Amino acid sequence: MTIRALTKLLLTLSAASILLAGCQSGDTAAPTAPGGTGETPAPVEQPVTTQPAAYFSPLTGEPLEAPMQNRPLAVMINNAPAARPQSGLQSADIVYEVLAEGGITRLVAIYQSAVNTAKIGPVRSIRPYLIDLGESYHGVLVHAGGSTDAYAIIQSLNKEDLDEISNAGAYFWRDKSRKAPHNLYSSGDKLRAAAEKRGYSLLDSEVPAYTFRKEDDVPQGEPASKVEIKFLLDSYHVSYIYNAKTREYERFVGKKAHKDKDSGTQLSAENIVILGADHQILDKVGRLSVDLSSGGKAVMLQRGRVIEGQWIRAKNDVIRFVKDGAEVPFYPGKTYFSIVPNSPGFDSHITITK
Repeated sequence: MTIRALTKLLLTLSAASILLAGCQSGDTAAPTAPGGTGETPAPVEQPVTTQPAAYFSPLTGEPLEAPMQNRPLAVMINNAPAARPQSGLQSADIVYEVLAEGGITRLVAIYQSAVNTAKIGPVRSIRPYLIDLGESYHGVLVHAGGSTDAYAIIQSLNKEDLDEISNAGAYFWRDKSRKAPHNLYSSGDKLRAAAEKRGYSLLDSEVPAYTFRKEDDVPQGEPASKVEIKFLLDSYHVSYIYNAKTREYERFVGKKAHKDKDSGTQLSAENIVILGADHQILDKVGRLSVDLSSGGKAVMLQRGRVIEGQWIRAKNDVIRFVKDGAEVPFYPGKTYFSIVPNSPGFDSHITITK
């Protein structure tokens, strides 16, 4: 064989070797399946999994990114007809309605989640059982005056309070569009500034927590599209009507929607608890003693249904709704409590419509 022929043979073998190596590498296109186009199939999207929240609000059950450590404010809210509509109630986590003297009712609004509510009020005076309600949530008590007995408790036991009359007047203001005493207001920022100036702690990681259902839990109980609550006077007749779209009970006073003065939003809550307590008249003015410890009959409305049960109160705890000895969970959101007299009978104060 000539040199020229040998060289040609070697070049041919070398080219064949390179071609074979390329065919064995991972860079070659995948073989086309019978009937296929030869294109690489698109990647299958994996379902997105949502991590459950690590923290929840102790009073509303709503998810949080960090532990809730705000100390609540417990504000006494005027509920006289001349004080309506009020401001800031839609920002409260919990609202209590309870009788004061003369057949009127007062509201105790518990603010923990919304620390900077722009306007809260009108603010009104305090009573011993309202102190009890506010402190059950570890709240700083916010009021304008009070009964003799309430002042005696606050002063003798060094309660942490913000009183427009005695110790925090600079942190309240009067709305000139309304007549006194139905025109006294404050704000979340002002009240917390007042508490800080008086040396009260604004942090509390031990606020009693409620138990809560999951949002998609099936509601229990009998159908209840509406509940009417009668205290003593017609001007304080309250009703809650269920809105299936929002899954909340909307509040009415008389036949009118009870709205926030500034936003125009109708007040509503996910959970309504009505409980009976023993009331005792103390004096000629009609001041009351209300038993908030002994427990008794109660009903709870949520998601268009009503559950009959009882309320209980352990020492240093909040009022809780139970059935067959176990606490019934709330749905996440706001809760309104109505405390009615046991006399002439708990059932005489409520009317439930299916």
